[in-house]
Amino acid sequence: MALYLGILIFAFIVTSIAIVPFIDYLYKLRFTRKDERAEVELGDTAEFRKFHAEHSKKVGTPIGGGLLIIFLVSLLYALLFPLITRLGVFVTSAFPIKEELNIIFFTFISFGVLGLYDDIMKMFGHARTGFFGLRVRHKLIIQILLATTIASMLYFNLRIHIINIPNIGVLNLGWLYIPLAAFLITTFTNAFDIVDGLDGLSCGALLICLLAFWALAVASLDTPLSIFIALWIGSLIAFLYFNVYPARIWLGNAGGLAFGATLAVVGLLIGKIAALLVIGGIFIIEGASSFLQIISFKVFKHRIFPLAPIHHWLQIRGWEEPKIVMRAWLAGIMLAIFGLWLAQL
Repeated sequence: MALYLGILIFAFIVTSIAIVPFIDYLYKLRFTRKDERAEVELGDTAEFRKFHAEHSKKVGTPIGGGLLIIFLVSLLYALLFPLITRLGVFVTSAFPIKEELNIIFFTFISFGVLGLYDDIMKMFGHARTGFFGLRVRHKLIIQILLATTIASMLYFNLRIHIINIPNIGVLNLGWLYIPLAAFLITTFTNAFDIVDGLDGLSCGALLICLLAFWALAVASLDTPLSIFIALWIGSLIAFLYFNVYPARIWLGNAGGLAFGATLAVVGLLIGKIAALLVIGGIFIIEGASSFLQIISFKVFKHRIFPLAPIHHWLQIRGWEEPKIVMRAWLAGIMLAIFGLWLAQL
């Protein structure tokens, strides 16, 4: 455990040194948040106008923190993991190590590249016109293709085809594991991106989830995954310092898509799907509220909530932003504890 804690501290120090110059560089590039009225809500209502007035002050905040974390975690892993093995540290895993690392970093980087492309198009103002940009349906199709590829790698390369349901037992899904895993990856990808709407909300909730999965990874003696999560946590803590209210930097879609997809893959690698759904419950609830809002409006021309997702609804009801975030973190802590308990059954 001392090794993993040292790696976490090292990642925190490196990211802390890099992030301030990186923020300044984003300002120089004008890689900053734009007015995104059309992306939050369907139609123009009094509630949406109130929301827009609240969030207009966030315009101009640099976007790209996710890109920095993806780069640093990948770089530090590439440097540290070979060094650790050469120093004689005993590396254990239930899977072929090379195949496991391929899946982790393919997810982390591929979804990051997709999100980065979307971020760049927004910076040039092409997101709404579709000019060289990705419309929502196109982005979803690419996500599904990537998720299906990753799910197939889990099934064929790592031979994962079972799920463990607490108090029921182990179910052998066979090839049906692929669509299930692809659905979970796609769901968490979009749910995480939806939650990334208030300062510190998504990254604080993610940090809580990762601490829970880190405990499970260490307990299962999965050295490659434990090192990856340690680096991710350390880098995330340094980023979160600048992301809490009032945020000096935002993740952007590069981080939003990559972190959601990778969180799902971490849960799948540990083999605790039920724990994944509970530990990541904040993302599930927020994503479900937005999904139901869209379906209700498209089909019935009626909104379930005045504004979705839930954190925006609470905001227009008068809850202060830090209050919403802190209470979401507390809910996330309890869900993580409950998920850890489920994982032991």
